[in-house]
Amino acid sequence: MARVSQEHLDARRRQILGGAAVCFARNGFHATSMQDVLKEVDLSAGAVYRYFSGKEELIAAIASEVLETVRATLEQAAQESPPPTPDVLVPRALATMRELRPATLETGEWLFPRLMIQVWTESTRNPALTAVLADGYAKIRQAWGGMAQSYKDAGLLPEDADVDAMARAMIALVQGFAAQMALFGDIPPQVLAHGTRALMTVGRGR
Repeated sequence: MARVSQEHLDARRRQILGGAAVCFARNGFHATSMQDVLKEVDLSAGAVYRYFSGKEELIAAIASEVLETVRATLEQAAQESPPPTPDVLVPRALATMRELRPATLETGEWLFPRLMIQVWTESTRNPALTAVLADGYAKIRQAWGGMAQSYKDAGLLPEDADVDAMARAMIALVQGFAAQMALFGDIPPQVLAHGTRALMTVGRGR
């Protein structure tokens, strides 16, 4: 029997995660059955259950993948000289999520903001998912803290600035923009940039 390559296994896993993400964003976590996922990805139950035990494991894997992608983006940005300022970095972090596949639903609506709300809601009753999010956000917070430290090193922040507090605030900013997208529709990247840039200038007009 021919041995299945790791590339094929990774592609199949990606296919299943992508189909599940579409189903959850389209209909909600609890209204989606595993049969819906099987139909979306056009695979047998055996093929899917080889990778994931059920919906809970699927949504945890999706959340982990998104958080890991954002973390890697921030860590890479922290190495740039000069480091990108928040008005550049916030739209970039959201654009990173937009580049994940699948990116949109059949309606053209961006998938991940709606999926983010589903993940948050499910985490309130699912301790395993809560643990996944806690670990992912801890890494994101560390990455944003690295960005804040790079601002200090570049002379863009005072030495007594609290990098962890800034990291939490930047996470809240990205989450807030994403929540607006989920509830009220897409926001052009320039709006995110302009709004963040305006916040950065508060107090300078005196």
